[in-house]
Amino acid sequence: MKNIIKLIVGDTEKEIRIDLFLTNKKKELSRTRVKNLILKEKLKINNLVVKDPSKKVSLGDNIIFEIPDPVKASLKPYDYKLDIIYEDPDLIVINKNSGISMHPSVGNYDNTIVNALMNYDKKLSNIGDELRPGIIHRIDKDTSGLIVIAKNNSSHENLSAQFSEHSITRVYQALIWGKLRPQNGKIETFITRSSKNRQMMEVGVTKGKKAITNYKTLETFENDKVPTLSLVECKLETGRTHQIRVHMSHKGNNILGDKKYKKKYKKFKNIDHILEEYILKLDRQFLHAKILGFNHPRSGKRLEFSSNLPANLNNILKRLRNTNK
Repeated sequence: MKNIIKLIVGDTEKEIRIDLFLTNKKKELSRTRVKNLILKEKLKINNLVVKDPSKKVSLGDNIIFEIPDPVKASLKPYDYKLDIIYEDPDLIVINKNSGISMHPSVGNYDNTIVNALMNYDKKLSNIGDELRPGIIHRIDKDTSGLIVIAKNNSSHENLSAQFSEHSITRVYQALIWGKLRPQNGKIETFITRSSKNRQMMEVGVTKGKKAITNYKTLETFENDKVPTLSLVECKLETGRTHQIRVHMSHKGNNILGDKKYKKKYKKFKNIDHILEEYILKLDRQFLHAKILGFNHPRSGKRLEFSSNLPANLNNILKRLRNTNK
C-alpha cells in the first residue's frame, strides 16, 4: 500500500526548496530519493503536479507527496564470483573487477553486478530503480575497485544521504599521460552530457552539475625508455558520471587505456618492449577505486576499506618503476 504524505507549509518554512522541505520533514528519506520521486510526478503542490525538485514553497502551500511501495525486482541471477571484502546484515562491500557493468541496461540485462548479487543474496534494498536493487553508487564498467551495496531500505537511505552530503571518502588511483600542472590541486567545474556523443560527458561552461576532484601526483615516469606518465591520486568531493575521466581529459592528461576519453597511442622510439606490450594489451582504463570510507548506517562507526591494484595495472607500474631507475 502506497504512503501518502500531506503537509502544509508553515511561516518558518517558506521560500525553501521543495526537496529540502520534504527531507527536513521526513528524515528517513534521502534527498536523492525525494528528487527521483518528484521527477516521477509523485508530488502535488496545491493539487498541481510539480516535477521541479528546486521549486520553492510558499506559506500555506498544500503538499501531497506519494511514496510508492518498493518494487519487486525480476532479475535473472548471474553465476559470477563476487570479491566480497566485508559483509554484515546491513551492507556488502565489494571489490569490483573491470569488465562487468554495475546494473542492467540496454544491451546487457543479465551479466552485471546486480545479477550476480541476486544470485548471491536476494535480500537487498528495493526502494530505488527496479533494475538496481541495493545500488547506491556506481563505478564504470572498465573501472575496478570498491563499492558498497545496501541490504535493506534503512541502510540504503542512510548511505544515500551520506553520498548526498559528500561525507563518503572515495579515493582513486589513475595512471595518466604526461604531467599534471600544477602537480597537486583541485579541479572544480560543471559536468554535463556531451552534445556530440550522448554516451560521453564533458565539462560545461555554464550548465551541468558541479564536480570537484582533488588530486595529487604520486609518481612521474619520464626517461628515454618510457613515455611520460604520472600516477595520480584523485579524491572525490562529488560523484558525477565519468568525473575523474572527464576532469583528467579536461586537463589534457587522459587516463591510460581510456577508450572513450582516449589519447591516441603513438609509437615511441626506444620504448621498453615489455612495457609497450602491457600498454597495448590493456583492455580497460587505468582507474581503480582504492579507498572507500563511510559511517555504518546502523552503528554510526566509521568504516574504511582499501583495495590493491589489479595485477594487470600493477604490472605496468612495476615495469615503469623498473625502467625509471
